[in-house]
Amino acid sequence: MSEDMDRIMHENVPHGADAASRATRRAWRDRLNVRASHKMLTGAACALLGGAFWGFSGTAASALFDVYHVDTMWLMSVRQLLAGALFMIIILLFDRKRFVQLWTTREHRRTQLIFTFFGLLANQFFYLTAVRLTNAGTATVLQCLQLVFIMAYACITAHRRPRKREIAGLLMAFVGTVLISTGGDLTKLSIPPLGLAMGLLTALGAALITILPVKILPVYGSTIVTGSAMFLSGIVTTIFVQPWNNAPALDMGGIETLVVFILLGSFLAYLLYMQGVKDIGSMRAGLIGTVEPVSATVTSALMLGIAFAPTDIIGFVLIIGMMFLTV
Repeated sequence: MSEDMDRIMHENVPHGADAASRATRRAWRDRLNVRASHKMLTGAACALLGGAFWGFSGTAASALFDVYHVDTMWLMSVRQLLAGALFMIIILLFDRKRFVQLWTTREHRRTQLIFTFFGLLANQFFYLTAVRLTNAGTATVLQCLQLVFIMAYACITAHRRPRKREIAGLLMAFVGTVLISTGGDLTKLSIPPLGLAMGLLTALGAALITILPVKILPVYGSTIVTGSAMFLSGIVTTIFVQPWNNAPALDMGGIETLVVFILLGSFLAYLLYMQGVKDIGSMRAGLIGTVEPVSATVTSALMLGIAFAPTDIIGFVLIIGMMFLTV
């Protein structure tokens, strides 16, 4: 589609004042508007599906934990390795040159390694642990607190104070987190303390995923950076976990859930969402991507029978509202 758009943009459009020239220019503008609208709709649909699939991955993980008692490290290593392998197939088929350049450029390779282990791998571990200790909806909503860490980083690096809307968003995030963790009763926690800690660490890891690769993403693209990081982290964790030695007993339903978790919740979720970012920009895609915690909450309630208290729902709404204020 981008090649088609470039061709239209570089068409020789007549500049005359005669009727034929004016008609040609109108037709040219109409074609531009149609293609721009199509690109906007396609990008919005991709971002929506990507966010929904991400949320659904948390529900799939919950099912694997609760029904099949899958080990967290086993699931993480298998997910990273297989989803990363799918990305590597795309990279080696269509963008091998830039992939080689990334790993042969010393400074960029160092940044990629830091991003792989302190960003992507850490986030995946904390997220799956938070899902196991709480539930998919709660873990996914707590991950949205990444924007608080990103906002703090932006203020520190830009040497500025938070804006009024950012402060309002911070207060909403704080109140939402308190409601989720206490159920409205400030004298006790309604979720395990370790689950809350893992949720907050998930948010920190998600923020690092955004911050760490900021210099190499424009050079190599998100597919190469994230795909190769996922595959490398999968190789490393597989060496230590050795998932073939402690594979869980999965029936056909468990295998289908695992396939959905890897294919939809990891590979396609990322691929679709990043296409949305490319087509409509990170701000619009980020706002549409707020469907992720909604998807995780709804699918957890419908498929796993998890009941959320009114205070949980209010907390979810406050944290999602925080995203609209700070994005």
